[in-house]
Amino acid sequence: MAPVRARLLDLTRLVSRYGRGPLTGVDRVEAAYLSELLSRDTPLFGLVQTAAGFLLLDRAGMQGAADLAEGAPLGDTDLLSRLTNWRNPLRGRAEATVRRLTMGRATRPGLGRLIAAVPEGSSYLNTGHSNLSDPVLAQLHRRFRIAVLVHDTIPLDRAEFSRPDTVAAFGNKITAVSRHADLVIHTAAATRHRTEVHLAAAGRVPDGIVASLGVRITKPTQCPPGLVPRTPYFITLGTVEPRKNHALLLQVWKDLARTGPPPPLLVIGARGWADPSLFDLLATTPGITLLSGLADGAVAALLQGAAALLFPSMAEGFGLPPVEAAALGIPVVASDLPVLREVLGDYPIYLDPADSYSWLETIKTLSLLDARDHRKPALAPPSWEDHFNTVLTTL
Repeated sequence: MAPVRARLLDLTRLVSRYGRGPLTGVDRVEAAYLSELLSRDTPLFGLVQTAAGFLLLDRAGMQGAADLAEGAPLGDTDLLSRLTNWRNPLRGRAEATVRRLTMGRATRPGLGRLIAAVPEGSSYLNTGHSNLSDPVLAQLHRRFRIAVLVHDTIPLDRAEFSRPDTVAAFGNKITAVSRHADLVIHTAAATRHRTEVHLAAAGRVPDGIVASLGVRITKPTQCPPGLVPRTPYFITLGTVEPRKNHALLLQVWKDLARTGPPPPLLVIGARGWADPSLFDLLATTPGITLLSGLADGAVAALLQGAAALLFPSMAEGFGLPPVEAAALGIPVVASDLPVLREVLGDYPIYLDPADSYSWLETIKTLSLLDARDHRKPALAPPSWEDHFNTVLTTL
C-alpha cells in the first residue's frame, strides 16, 4: 500500500461552534477526528470556509483549532470579521481567531490555488456536512480523494422534522456527494441503507463503509448546587427541536400532574428551531426543568442519579444520548427505531414514539421502583479506536 500523502480535514462546522457552549453530536465527531489525526504522524492540514473565503491550516494551526474546541478563549475580532459577520459577532470572533492560525487564505474563487500547498493525491475528510457543494467538491476532487461521513438523511426522509429552508439544500449536498465522493462513511447499517437510496436517486452510489461512532465515557463531576432534583427523576438529552419529540413528554407530564406532583424531568439541551410556544410550555409544566449549557461532567453526574434516560425521538442517524446513558449503566426508554436496535440491542425499553399512553405507564412504573432494582450492567460503548481503524486504513 502506498503511503498516505497527507490528510486534509474540513473544520468548518467545528469553527462555527466555537464559543457557543457544549458541542453537539456532529461537532463532537469533527472534534474526535481532529484529535485522532493530530495524534498520528501523517502530514495534516485543515480547511475552513468563512464568510470571507477559505483558510488553510497546517499542523500547528490544527493544534490551535483543537485547543479552541477544548474551550481556549477566543481572541478579539478583526476588521474583516466586523465587515462580514456584523450580524453574528460571535462567529466573527471565532473566524478572526482561526485566521490568526492559518498558513494561507483565499477568496472562494482562489480555493484551487490555496489547496495547491497540500500534496496531490492526499485525502480530504468531511465529517460535518459543511462545504458539500458541487463547486467546492469539484475543485477538491481534482487533487484529492474525497471521503464524506454522512450522519443521516433525515431532511429527505422526514422533511417535517427539518427547517423548511434546509431540505432542498440538503438534497443538493447529497447530489454533490454522489458526484464526487470516493468513499462514504456510514455510522450504522440502517443509516447506510437510507443514504444509499438517496445517493442512487442522485445518480451514483460511491463506495461505502460502516463505522460506528465512538463514545467516550465522561467522568461525572459535581453538579452546580441545587441542580439535582429529588428522586426519582428522569432526563431527556438533546437539542430541543421537533424531531426529538419533546411534545410527547410534555403530554405525559401533563397527564401525570393530574393525579399529583409528577416526578422531576430534566430537559437538557440547546434550544433548537422548535416553535417558541413549546419552550414556554416546557418551562411552565409542573415537574419539568429546562437546562442548557451544562458541562459534560455535570450531565454525566445527573445521568448517574436518574431513574432513566427518556429518548422519544422520531428519527435518528445514530443516537448518541442513549448510547452514552447505556455506557453509564442508566436505564433507557427509547423510540423503537431500527438504528437504535442496531446500536443498542436489547438494552433499552423500546416504545412507539407516537404512543403517549405506553410512555406514561412505563414512566409510572419506573418512578415506583428502587433505581438499583432495575439497572442493567453498563453497555460497553463502541470505541473511537475501532472507528478509526476502519476508516483510516481505508484512506
